[in-house]
Amino acid sequence: MALKIRMTRGGAKKRPFYSIVVAEHTSPRDGRFIEKLGTYNPMVAKGHADRVRLNAERIKHWISVGALPSERVAKFLADAGMGERPKIRETPKKSAPRAKTQERMKAAEAAAAAAAPAEAKAE
Repeated sequence: MALKIRMTRGGAKKRPFYSIVVAEHTSPRDGRFIEKLGTYNPMVAKGHADRVRLNAERIKHWISVGALPSERVAKFLADAGMGERPKIRETPKKSAPRAKTQERMKAAEAAAAAAAPAEAKAE
């Protein structure tokens, strides 16, 4: 049984409120969960104490059992001093140009760099 520590959405339309829960990875986002571990209220200011509430003791228990936190929950845990901050890439690998396009771009840059000194000498 693979466990995840993730968020489930609650609240009204355009007024989100999230519960931090431990659930099986196959269960739906707002579906069945095993235990509620905290809350997250994005409508509150960032410095407010009620923005993120965590039950540290139970979270440590579930992590020791093998539950993996989602990226967002891992950020919350890092802010609370309960783990390492996840490495988040600025741009995904999928959005990078393909190999041939990258070669063409490098060739164009090299040609432009070679042409720039020649133009400077002509002036």
